[in-house]
Amino acid sequence: MKFLKRIGIDTYMLLLIATVGLGLLLPAQGVAAVGLKHVTFWAVALLFFLYGAKLDPSSVRAGLMNWRLQGLTFAATYVMFPLIGLALAAVFAPALGPMVTLGLLFLAVLPSTVQSSIAFTSIAGGNVPAAICAASLSNIIGVVLTPALVALLLHQGDGGVSFDAVIKIGTQILLPFVLGQLVRRWVGAFVKKHKVLTMVVDRGSILLIVYSAFSAGTVSGLWSKIPAASLIMLGLVVLVFLAIVMLLMVGAGKLFGLPYPDRAVLFYCGSTKSLASGLPIATALFAPDQVGAIVLPVMIYHMSQLLVCAFVSQKAARRVESGIVPAS
Repeated sequence: MKFLKRIGIDTYMLLLIATVGLGLLLPAQGVAAVGLKHVTFWAVALLFFLYGAKLDPSSVRAGLMNWRLQGLTFAATYVMFPLIGLALAAVFAPALGPMVTLGLLFLAVLPSTVQSSIAFTSIAGGNVPAAICAASLSNIIGVVLTPALVALLLHQGDGGVSFDAVIKIGTQILLPFVLGQLVRRWVGAFVKKHKVLTMVVDRGSILLIVYSAFSAGTVSGLWSKIPAASLIMLGLVVLVFLAIVMLLMVGAGKLFGLPYPDRAVLFYCGSTKSLASGLPIATALFAPDQVGAIVLPVMIYHMSQLLVCAFVSQKAARRVESGIVPAS
């Protein structure tokens, strides 16, 4: 156990690995899947209520007005990602095939994830108000910008997009956060005093998201939709994509002299992509017989980012607690 802790694998990481295995071997189906969806929804809503209850409103305003951080995160999501996606597609298209390559480009133009990127930022001791602003704005703008970029990069023409993603962000993220802000004067001290409450909800929501993602992939037969060789190649390309983006985020944070809490926001919000937004957008933009292959890169990237970010955030949390990385 001591050896595992030295390499960054603690009890939470073991739980995360077990959750992945559970999603592969015993995925939630039918009524259980519906129940899991509702539990995950309310767990995330509770998480953002707690964020709102413990955060000073001035911190939220400062996060929104941090133009350099918000600009870098936006540029990473909608400029850097598409450029890297185009380069990787040009190199690996012959090995991946046309539909999967299309999916790789689609992945590149998606907004960042909301729930998990903010939770990871919190775990790592980052700037949570700025992360909430960055992730929420990315998804709200993405409802319009992602289809436009799809049309530009993939020549798909016009495509209507449902505003379900915006409604979900409003009801699951922003509304609980605002409610938490409104009742902060009465419950804020309690939430700050009982830090373990937020920590349990942080980590619990990540485990629920991971189980839900792997369950959905297993139930849909995700791994059998393309040949094994192409699937392995796609997995490698996606990991290369993720590694390039994460290294660039680390470099950009240092290059622009961001303090550690802001670097955490840039890393977790700038390097992740939203499966929750990607699936409805794909359904709206592409033919039904194309959607399965197109969302495959998104699914693999989403699962990979959860595992990598969980590992990195745990190590960052330990370094912040020990004083190795300044928390401000």
